[in-house]
Amino acid sequence: MNRPIRVLVAKVGLDGHDRGAKIIATALRDAGMEVIYTGLRQTPEMVVNAALQEDVDAIGISILSGAHNTIFPKVIALMKAKEMNDVLLTGGGIIPQDDMKALNELGVGKLFAPGATTTEIADYIKYWVKANRNF
Repeated sequence: MNRPIRVLVAKVGLDGHDRGAKIIATALRDAGMEVIYTGLRQTPEMVVNAALQEDVDAIGISILSGAHNTIFPKVIALMKAKEMNDVLLTGGGIIPQDDMKALNELGVGKLFAPGATTTEIADYIKYWVKANRNF
């Protein structure tokens, strides 16, 4: 496959703080990825449907609202129902370490806390996609 990695960046729920998501989207684009930013107040269904339509390699959810234990499980369940087994679900925000671990055990990829570098995030997505998709 000879196309850029495609990443959907989403803000799910009522969280209206999108500055970090926009910074990540720009950084991923600067790292050579094709980025689709969904904007604010998306539902898990909207995110998964957009990811299917856009044929993305990864979904990144930015969440600062504290609803991560509701949103990530819903998104991963929808992805499994649509057989999106080779699409990475990752994200970041204000998520306690214990919650990150529990979400990882559900099938969510690495989650990034404030302070993670954009290079670290881009490198993780590139590594995961090369290891799990036909690139």
